[in-house]
Amino acid sequence: MQTALFVGRFQPFHKGHLQTVLKILEENDRIIIVMGSTEESFSGRNPLTTEERTLMIKESLKEAEIPEKTYKVIPVHDINNIERWVEHLNKHVPPYNRVYTGSKLVEICYEKNPGPKIIKLNRTSLPISGSEIRKRLIKNENWENMVPKAVEALLKKWDIPERLKESSKKETTS
Repeated sequence: MQTALFVGRFQPFHKGHLQTVLKILEENDRIIIVMGSTEESFSGRNPLTTEERTLMIKESLKEAEIPEKTYKVIPVHDINNIERWVEHLNKHVPPYNRVYTGSKLVEICYEKNPGPKIIKLNRTSLPISGSEIRKRLIKNENWENMVPKAVEALLKKWDIPERLKESSKKETTS
């Protein structure tokens, strides 16, 4: 059984993430979705809480009719130590055979700790980024088409545009 690991902040979970999950599940039996940066929320870079991001991911995968038995969402705190990051991560997740990543930092961490096969993702196949979505949320520009419908509904319900505006005000006055 092939199990893949996919690491991200998911601030917010968007259509690029969903497309990646679907691709990974075409090539593997299961996926472990690791949510990083769980110690930070209510900031401009990380506005969503761990619980909110977990719900966004699960609702998006449910909406895409991805069976629950094929994925696990696991939040993991950052330790800000490249040398020990993989060891730290492996304490929190079940065994896996492959790591899918579009992050140079994740690649570097695994190069220092060889093990599972690293599969590099092409991040330009769907030009969507969490930072672009957050920027558009603040500016009241079109962002809805960049996220799954489930995420759109949750971001509106939680009034994330207002939260982002407030956190950006605080960050510029600090």
